[in-house]
Amino acid sequence: MQAAVVTSFTAPLEVVQREVPTPAEGQVLVRIEASGLCHTDLHAARGDWPVRPVPPFVPGHEGVGVVTALGAGVTARAVGDRVAIPWLGHACGECRYCVDGRETLCELQRNSGYGVDGAFAEHAVADARFVVPVPDGIDPLDAAPLTCAGVTTYKALKVAGIVPTEKVAVFGIGGLGHLAVQYARILGGTVIAVDVEGSKLELARDLGAAHTVNAADVDPVEAVRELGGADVAVVLAASPRVFEQAFSSLNRGGRLICVALPAEERMTLSIFETVLKGISVIGSIVGTRRDLAEVFALHAEGRTRVIAEPRALEQVNEAMAEVLSGKVPARLVFEFPAAGASAR
Repeated sequence: MQAAVVTSFTAPLEVVQREVPTPAEGQVLVRIEASGLCHTDLHAARGDWPVRPVPPFVPGHEGVGVVTALGAGVTARAVGDRVAIPWLGHACGECRYCVDGRETLCELQRNSGYGVDGAFAEHAVADARFVVPVPDGIDPLDAAPLTCAGVTTYKALKVAGIVPTEKVAVFGIGGLGHLAVQYARILGGTVIAVDVEGSKLELARDLGAAHTVNAADVDPVEAVRELGGADVAVVLAASPRVFEQAFSSLNRGGRLICVALPAEERMTLSIFETVLKGISVIGSIVGTRRDLAEVFALHAEGRTRVIAEPRALEQVNEAMAEVLSGKVPARLVFEFPAAGASAR
């Protein structure tokens, strides 16, 4: 099978031939149909974060495909099921966080494409308990971005506790942001989209943003305040400066929802403003299996649109450069050959 492999944090990915893996006990083998390219994959490939993956490894945590084989003991999934392989590849199921529904905080979790090989390959193995069924009728090209970009922003907006008609500022319109705009509207928010690319702001308006702010042309803090300020600010841009701008745009009682993970991981916030204005700073990390099932259900009902462009796996390094350029409208998704192709 073909797979894109990180061999070094300072070298391009290598597209190589590997043996199709065999599912171990409790695992399924998935023939990948589509796999989205997330900014996290770039951080993984460059070793940007404090806890680094160990090369060689296969990135990818937005994999969607069909189960083709079962490991011993698997009963919840069947051959022929279409499933998604999300970031949360495994959790212990027994700690306080798993038991009370916060499995994404499990300290024993393993992450697809980071701690275990992911979906930048024609086949991947995954924990059968943590793959999530994809409803009939959802195109794999749509399902792949929903598997991370969708569930991550959906969860962030759920924890924001949006009250209908509150102003929700989405900082960073792209793979995650274009979906965040839609979930904010579904939850009753009035959306202010903030970005530095005019084309992305046009997309945000098309998807329902009531207001747009081009941070390349104006001070985004002043612009958001002129619109009445934000009650919720969701930060999807990987820049500490953007987090600080989002904080400063908040009204009293506002909530700063931190989602992006910049390589430069420190931001500076005013303690006085935080206390006196009653601002909440909330970290939100992806979503649970239940959250992802809800994301798929919303899409199956036609309530969300995914903006994605296909790429071939051989273009993995060029695709990463496209994402780094900031010019990609939303999500790039690697598409794979039809069933039976490159199975060796």
